[in-house]
Amino acid sequence: MYRAEVFLRQLEPRTGRTTQQVVNFVLWPIAVMTVLNRVIVTAVNGAITDDFRPVYNAALAFWNGRDVYTADFNSVDPHYLYPPSGSLLMAPLAILDPERSRWLFIGVNAVAILVALYLLLRLFDLTISSIAAPILVLGAFMSETVTNTLVFTNINGLVLLGEVAFLLLLMRKKDLWAGAAIGLTIAVKPTLAPLLLLPLVRGQWKVFVTALGIPFILTVVAWPLASDPMDFVRRTVPYLLESRDYFNSSIVGNGAYFGLPEWLILLLRVVLAAMVVVSLWLLYRYYRNDELFFLTTATGVIMTASFLLPSLGQMYYSMMLLPLLMSVVLKNSVMRNWPAWLAVYGFMTFDSWWSNRWPTFGRAAEYTKSTLGWSLLLIVIFCVLGYRYLVARREGRLDRGIDPAYLLDPPLDAVSPAHEAETATKH
Repeated sequence: MYRAEVFLRQLEPRTGRTTQQVVNFVLWPIAVMTVLNRVIVTAVNGAITDDFRPVYNAALAFWNGRDVYTADFNSVDPHYLYPPSGSLLMAPLAILDPERSRWLFIGVNAVAILVALYLLLRLFDLTISSIAAPILVLGAFMSETVTNTLVFTNINGLVLLGEVAFLLLLMRKKDLWAGAAIGLTIAVKPTLAPLLLLPLVRGQWKVFVTALGIPFILTVVAWPLASDPMDFVRRTVPYLLESRDYFNSSIVGNGAYFGLPEWLILLLRVVLAAMVVVSLWLLYRYYRNDELFFLTTATGVIMTASFLLPSLGQMYYSMMLLPLLMSVVLKNSVMRNWPAWLAVYGFMTFDSWWSNRWPTFGRAAEYTKSTLGWSLLLIVIFCVLGYRYLVARREGRLDRGIDPAYLLDPPLDAVSPAHEAETATKH
């Protein structure tokens, strides 16, 4: 690392560029070509898993007044699981033929991801000219979550845009618009619904007007237009509440796949749920006034818990953790340690761990990497916040928060000698 810094400093007088410009000069071409490869080649090539086909078929059926909720839930193929409000929003996809419609959907999701990454930079007061910009774009499009979102062609890119827009608007106190951003995603799939806890504890009640109102209005409009809306309630909702042992990285799903006893699965869920509750309490109690840290860290905890603890969690949901990962630029970030990034590797890597030489190990590593990554992330955040709390309590400075002493303003060691003498006299 030291030699790299020296090399970059030596380049400055030779090239006439700053270190930041040199890094951008190197990384932006790689980032741009990676984006083009993922969108034009990898995504268009597709894969065996095709999330778009059932959505297109449902949109076509809805558009033509036929039954939508006809999936055979005994098969392992992707199923159509959106509510009638989602069918209404997806219906325009049926205007084009399947191939061009899929290409359009890939393009829309890719643009949505890029816009979300830009808004994420703005959330942290960073610009496109900063070093963080090409690193963020390159890291995102090299990850499993972005790659498979585009390859499988699902709506997660638009959901990410809704999430980042929601956080940005929530911070800027534009509550109705923040509610609209998350409400449109909830109308299609409830992935971000747990994040409504944030405006609830912050007292931003106007968020709920649009966050709940938009899905309600779209449902009222879609219900009479759908041929079989009650089948969503009778058939799809019960399926959504079940746990399956395939394509499922939640504790329940992986536990069932590997044959873990029910008591152990329950114990793991209870222990991690307790860590989540403690972490959220510490965040609310000591960081709610540090808005950016609170919102991004609490979002990461809530979303990770929603992937890991309920009945269904899939690895490409991890895209919703990008705000937490980006919080590493904050001085008091919980992500400034190597175990946190070991966890990130688990749920973001596109590496395959299948092994022809050691098939048992490879199978276990491949199927558990996201589950272990999410679990380790929750453990790391719990430990970081818990350690900060215990140290602050021991040092008698809980009234100043639980940030490390060296981050306090003024620092803990900047107490005047007169004040120290006065304190010693009192004791």
